[in-house]
Amino acid sequence: LMVKAGEATDKTIQSLLPHLDKGDILIDGGNTFFQDTIRRNEMLANSGINFIGTGVSGGEEGALKGPAIMPGGQKDAYDLVAPILEEIAAKADDGAPCVTYVGPNGAGHYVKMVHNGIEYGDMQLIAESYDILRRVGGLTVEETAEVFKSWNTGELDSYLIEITADILTKKDPETGKPMVEVILDTAGNKGTGKWTSQSALDLGVPLPLITESVFARYISTLKEEREVASKELSPIKVPELSNTEKQALIESVRKGLYFSKIMSYAQGFAQMRVASEEFDWNLNYGEIAKIFRAGCIIRAQFLQKITDAFERDPELKNLLLDKYFLYVTESYQEAVREVVVTAVQAGIPVPTFSSALAYYDSYRSEVLPANLIQAQRDYFGAHTYNRVDKPGVFHFEWAQEREFEQ
Repeated sequence: LMVKAGEATDKTIQSLLPHLDKGDILIDGGNTFFQDTIRRNEMLANSGINFIGTGVSGGEEGALKGPAIMPGGQKDAYDLVAPILEEIAAKADDGAPCVTYVGPNGAGHYVKMVHNGIEYGDMQLIAESYDILRRVGGLTVEETAEVFKSWNTGELDSYLIEITADILTKKDPETGKPMVEVILDTAGNKGTGKWTSQSALDLGVPLPLITESVFARYISTLKEEREVASKELSPIKVPELSNTEKQALIESVRKGLYFSKIMSYAQGFAQMRVASEEFDWNLNYGEIAKIFRAGCIIRAQFLQKITDAFERDPELKNLLLDKYFLYVTESYQEAVREVVVTAVQAGIPVPTFSSALAYYDSYRSEVLPANLIQAQRDYFGAHTYNRVDKPGVFHFEWAQEREFEQ
């Protein structure tokens, strides 16, 4: 099946059921919410039908040259269709097909959902980088295209950087202006980024960068309000940079983009880990990173680094604790701080850059001010707290200044 997610998928399945026999295999390759896949898998299993919920990424190019494929369902059913999926899947540089058995029931569609959330984050980070280079660096669209083209030859080598460089070279046939300048600055969405954020909230997993990228699209749709606000709220004058300062800015943005990209993937893979434990999926994160290496929208050279990290330690809690990512983030944190400060001083919104830095600083902090928040909760709601110096659960009578162990 490759139909619209939701009711249309249910109706299509119901129309097919009279024609299916016990042991038949039904594959849903749509952008389906993973909980729907879990429900359908269980419902069809009662009729003896195997159901494989399959995430597919690659867009139009993937349809022609092969996509990345993320199947989840009964393992024995997957084994029967694996040769077909491996044949149609994109091939990585080492020739490996970009498909693997992800896990039971909704695992495949869950991984595809997180893939889409990471895609939202990548796109917003690139857009913020473009904005800083243009508005602070004073680069023309053509000059910015050359910057992205050069970035695509190094550690930022990826499909989204590649197409960004290409987009920035295109002219509008009608006006002769760069195409990017005639496209209205409102970004749509199909809801998969929202699903990723909602699932993170349900699981209690911090996913700030991806969630900020969803909100950035929402605020972009407030075009009329923003036009009014731009006239009422004073703009900040951005000083012109020297040639040397421009080159320094370009390098800081490059490093900041790579740093922030690492934060996005660290959050996404941490979310998959918690979901795997919650739904008993036993996900293989190194294999998941491998199937993202070609065919899909987030394909990037850097995904091999993620595979390497999980091969070094399959139980890795967070990518930031791997030796490679530890080294890069330590080396690049100064650059991302410079980028965020520069953008803030220029009045340029950088929700995902600043969120990436805040996540990094929070994750590496042994002590956070959450103790004050818990004290406030105990003060107004008697929600209790733990102490740093002894075990137990306590409540403090704030007016009488007395503590009670629960």
